[in-house]
Amino acid sequence: MALGTLVKTLQNIMRKDAGINGDAQRIEQMTWLFFLKIYDAKEEEWEFHDDSYESIIPERLRWHSWAADHKDGRALTGDALLDFVNNDLFKTLPNLELSSNAPLRQVVVKAAFTDANNYMKDGILLRQVVNEIDSAVDFTEYKERHAFGEIYETILKDLQSAGNAGEFYTPRAVTDFMAQVLAPRLGERVADFACGTGGFLTSALKILAEQVKTPADQELYTHSVYGVEKKQLPYLLCVTNMLLHDIDNPEIFHDNSLESDVREWRHKQDGQFDVVLMNPPYGGSENASIQNNFPTALRSSETADLFLGLILYRLKKGGRAAVIIPDGFLFGQDAAKVEIKRRLLEEMNLHTILRMPQSVFAPYTSITTNILFFDNTKPSEGVWFYRMDMPKGYKHFSKTKPIRLEHFNDVKAWWSDRREIIEDGNPKAKFYTVDELRNGNFNLDLCGYPHEEEEILPLDELIRNYKEERARLDAEIEQKLAQICEILGIEA
Repeated sequence: MALGTLVKTLQNIMRKDAGINGDAQRIEQMTWLFFLKIYDAKEEEWEFHDDSYESIIPERLRWHSWAADHKDGRALTGDALLDFVNNDLFKTLPNLELSSNAPLRQVVVKAAFTDANNYMKDGILLRQVVNEIDSAVDFTEYKERHAFGEIYETILKDLQSAGNAGEFYTPRAVTDFMAQVLAPRLGERVADFACGTGGFLTSALKILAEQVKTPADQELYTHSVYGVEKKQLPYLLCVTNMLLHDIDNPEIFHDNSLESDVREWRHKQDGQFDVVLMNPPYGGSENASIQNNFPTALRSSETADLFLGLILYRLKKGGRAAVIIPDGFLFGQDAAKVEIKRRLLEEMNLHTILRMPQSVFAPYTSITTNILFFDNTKPSEGVWFYRMDMPKGYKHFSKTKPIRLEHFNDVKAWWSDRREIIEDGNPKAKFYTVDELRNGNFNLDLCGYPHEEEEILPLDELIRNYKEERARLDAEIEQKLAQICEILGIEA
């Protein structure tokens, strides 16, 4: 069965079940089932290569023991299957006893089921779902597993509804472009501190996989990525994604990256990374206990600001980063934003800001975003700004016409041959010195979009956009007043 057809078939079965309400629960239901089947296939590999391998999952709970239907009337179904899943599988796996030095491939099993749920209430329908998954793909076959891995991201994109607090699906073209620019190398460690479903990590792995030539290279590959995800469903999706990409001991942790004191990371070499690729959650707010994990100057209620602060401490000397950030950060004048921008220029080497079109994240949000490129090599000498315009023939990106990797071709060409570009009297690409940015109180809202088409937006998004525009105008007014006061020699 084609994988796209499989997903539709599973959705149609689940819609008949009274226990499942909406796509989010259908995704979660499919995900833990896919995880168990994929993990079972990986265990078959591990057993083949290591005679001493012992599964952390009790034999009765392993996929091949209960899910396979041999059509002999012995397969669990109906109330018996529901009882097994609810009262054995879901009570045992979250409570597995692990040794202090348990390998990560064991740890992820317990973490994956700690907050997972079985929403289905009809055991016969559950048996139909299990049978479809069990017969659809042979994950022991390398080609089939990798084919599924490539389509896995598409399944997520098609099924995920818009998230809250800025948690949106990052288009694969964007993650691939950012990874290609940073060009991770075998032996380097790549991190995403709010990794979601693992999109940035898989983009990095595609580049690293091409460099694997020897068993030693393969060993480096399997320890090349690190991720942290606070929410259970994307965490489980990410772990499954890593297994599909042959990361047998995925260093993906079900945790909150902001819950530890950032100052401690400066002295922990194993907590710093060569490459950071991120789209931090934005629009959310953090409480005082989280903010207290940061130096006073970096404390902010805005989640995205805190993640940028975190990166300042966890980017290794010589390391490089690419981070997606909303417009509000560029023109924001509150103390924490100004301090982060100052440090990016004076302590890091912020060298490029890519202004992206408004509808990159359509249909999930119209919030305009940017990519900050910086490294931990030296203080910045100045910043190049480049405005990425909509490709010809596009008014907006959409679910049916998403942004594609080839849409970055002009950016790539400019990247290797940097020059200032003026179009219709407005700068499309321009270099600003650190002194110029400092004199503007670190307002980075430069080389923006001169014309915007009117668009009917949902009320909550309209209000959010109005607030963002008001903040931008307030920042411009404050900047102009400061300049006037300086000229007149009076206090602002």
